[in-house]
Order: sequence, then structure tokens, then C-alpha cells
Amino acid sequence: MWTSGLALEVWLDYKNDGRESRNKSDRVVETMEGLDHTDEIVKGLCDRILESRDYLVKRSVWALGGDGWAYDIGYGGLDHVLASGENINILVFDTEVYSNTGGQASKATPAAAIAKFAASGKRIKKKDLGLIAMSYGYVYVAQVGMGADKNQLMKAMLEAEAYDGPSIIIAYAPCINHGIRKGMGKSQQNIKDAVDSGYWQLYRYNPELKKRGKNPFILDSGEPTTSFREFIMGQIRYSSLAKEFPSISEKLFEMTEEDAMKKLETYKKLAAMDEALV
Repeated sequence: MWTSGLALEVWLDYKNDGRESRNKSDRVVETMEGLDHTDEIVKGLCDRILESRDYLVKRSVWALGGDGWAYDIGYGGLDHVLASGENINILVFDTEVYSNTGGQASKATPAAAIAKFAASGKRIKKKDLGLIAMSYGYVYVAQVGMGADKNQLMKAMLEAEAYDGPSIIIAYAPCINHGIRKGMGKSQQNIKDAVDSGYWQLYRYNPELKKRGKNPFILDSGEPTTSFREFIMGQIRYSSLAKEFPSISEKLFEMTEEDAMKKLETYKKLAAMDEALV
């Protein structure tokens, strides 16, 4: 037989656990509703708790945005939120361009990709937002791709929600501005192709693992198994560069692939490090 005091005490122990707080809040409500309210003060307190029952369950707070906001124009605000240490989750849809304003190039745009204000292909590499966020050491960071590994995506979402601190998940998001030759109906396949070719990497950085003496960085994607060049040439934003600017396209394509492979090597080194060095 649960008492109101015991039910509230258990709830206090689990109030910051999203999954458990729901079970414990149900117990609080059941206990309050089953009490014999003979004392007016106790009745008043119980009524207030029951009126606010929706607030007993831990709230899941997520901020959703595109890469133009996260990498570029809104990065200052994003960085401020991550640095605050507050328990907030951020999901970034990485389309690698300013999708909502016509496809302009941004700091999320890779080298060689054609976009507005980069008509002859971008000449500098893409910003590594995840690696920057990891440098704080107390921010949960994940890079995901639904079409490549939906289980890894779900692991990242659940870990981010459970982590008591700031979390950011960066999801590869095919966009109409990519000019996918197979069509947007094959966007999930395109995500898989991006990972298989080494264009996009999957990983999770969980600061909680450091407390257990483990390496917080987990590389979830393996070595590339398909052609990087074949993947990018399946998108008009890259293939049109070869047609319109053949004199510079090869150099930029090589730069794009080199940037991706260097990024993969960096992640592999992080995954192989001892916990003390991360």
C-alpha cells in the first residue's frame, strides 16, 4: 500500500528521468485520488497536485532547425545554448544549403557543390558542427542518417533525451536543391548511399560514458564500400560543375573527397582513443 509521502518521495528520485517519471507520476496520481481527504489542508494540497498532473512527467524539450540556422546565421545563438549546460535537445536537418530561402551556399555546403552565391562550386570545405560541439566535453552529439541506419538514429534520439544536459543531433537531409537524379522519392536510399560512400559519417558522442571510464565517442559507420565519385555525380549540384566548369571541376571533386576522408580518419582516431585522452 503506497502512501502519498512515499509516492512523492519516489517521484522526486525519478523526476528527471523521462521514461521513469511517467510511471512514477501515474503512481502519485493514483495515490492522491485514492486518499480519504478528511483534512482540508491535505485535500487542498492533493487537489493542487492533481490539477497540475501534466507537469509531473518530465518535459521533453527539442529545438528543430535547418543547417543554415545551425551552421551559419544562427550559430551564435546555437552555441550559446549548447554552452549553457541546460537540458535541451537540438535536431538539425542538414541539407547543406539554405533550403528555405532558395538554396544559397552556407557553411554547411561542401566544397565543389554548386549553389546560389557559389555558382562555380564552393571553394572551401564544410564546417564540422559536430566536432565543434564535442569540444565542450559536456554536450551530447550525434550524426545520423535515417535511410542508412534507423536503429542508430533511434539510439541517438533516446540517448539525447536521457542525457541531462545539452544535446545536438545532426541528420543528413536530402534536399530538392541537391538535384538527386533518382528523384526525391529515393531520398532515404540517397542517405544510405551517402554513408556507404563515405560522404556522410554516423557517430555518437555521449559524455555519460566518460563517467564509466569509457570512450565517449562511438563511430557507428564503417569504411566506405561504394564509390564516392559515383555518389556525388548522382546529384546535379556536383555533376553540373563538370559540364560548366571542366577546368576546375576535377580539382574541386578531389578536394571534396579528400575532405570527407580526412573527416572519417579524424573520427576513427577519436573512436580509438583512451577515455582519458578524449
